[in-house]
Amino acid sequence: MEIGISEGFSRENFDRKVSVAPMIGRTDRHCRYFLRGFSARMLLYTEMITADDLMRGDRARLLEFDPEEHPVALQLGGCDPQELATAARMGEQAGYDEINLNCGCPSDRATGCAFGAYLMQRPQTVADCVAAIRAAVRVPVTVKMRIGVVEGRDRAALEASRRFDLADRDALYRFVAGVRDAGCGAVIVHARKAVLGGLSAQENRQIPPLQYDVVTELKRAFPDLPVVVNGGLREPDAVLGALERVDGVMLGREAYHRPLFLARLHALVFGAEENAGRSHPNRETLDAIVRTRVMERMESYTERQLSHGEKLLSIVRHLQGLYAGEPGAEEFRRTLSEGARRAGGRAGAGTELLLAAVASARLSSPAAPPSIAPAMCSR
Repeated sequence: MEIGISEGFSRENFDRKVSVAPMIGRTDRHCRYFLRGFSARMLLYTEMITADDLMRGDRARLLEFDPEEHPVALQLGGCDPQELATAARMGEQAGYDEINLNCGCPSDRATGCAFGAYLMQRPQTVADCVAAIRAAVRVPVTVKMRIGVVEGRDRAALEASRRFDLADRDALYRFVAGVRDAGCGAVIVHARKAVLGGLSAQENRQIPPLQYDVVTELKRAFPDLPVVVNGGLREPDAVLGALERVDGVMLGREAYHRPLFLARLHALVFGAEENAGRSHPNRETLDAIVRTRVMERMESYTERQLSHGEKLLSIVRHLQGLYAGEPGAEEFRRTLSEGARRAGGRAGAGTELLLAAVASARLSSPAAPPSIAPAMCSR
């Protein structure tokens, strides 16, 4: 059963059944390397990087990633077609497998620069941007979006965020038709409206209701366009149900805070075809296998990064959900955080800290058979 690294990847065979959302402040290259350990086939996304930052900033640092992250998509923010085309070309040259345009983020950083979710009010601009990117690169071009946007700070805006009428449907379908005709290869749809100017980014992930039926109807209206649904998917049954109606699911904070969920999904979504004729481990055994393999990968990765001058805390901060929901979770997080602040960049510091964190979690957990995980994780 292959759960860990993306061996044998090619751009011709990756799919969109399971992906991890671009998350500002979270899905940096260290996070993506860590998350790759839970599934070889899911599609990973960078944090949003603005076209302006790529053109004027440290391009090499912004675009750096490890080959084991494949398949990995670069999400761009911006609204100038030529700047986006130039930035997309940089991303393709750096080795990214997809270029994604952000038309769904309601954060202050996005809205203040007239991109993100605000762009859904400018469908022709978005179509022009997609066409320019499509002309500049050979890799797939996709758009991440909402089902609609509402502006305002009053009760009427909140009420409008809960409705989806014919005018909303027509606006959504015009937007999707425009990007499809411009060369968009797939749309990733957060199944909520965004309230612009009236709610914070966090509130926009919680207050407008999820309307999965809108995304299902969108897929029916555009049967030849891959449609991926995003937002609020936290349980395996919900994910599997969504995959019966659309082409893929994108997970955000659930994947970050409970990364073992990704391995469980991998087993459910891809396991039947990868493990035909083999026995299927139970959840506890699978979790033990995955934790062991992931931490083995992270030990060597952390040491490599420390040797290049990377700070230990910038890596291990992404690992804190590994024992989420388990008795040892608090001790694991505490050991990582406190140890990373104390540790220097000397050789071996990363391995020592990760081993200490795992030991602290196990001391707080019911005893497990010591030979199971190592024996089943041998390479």
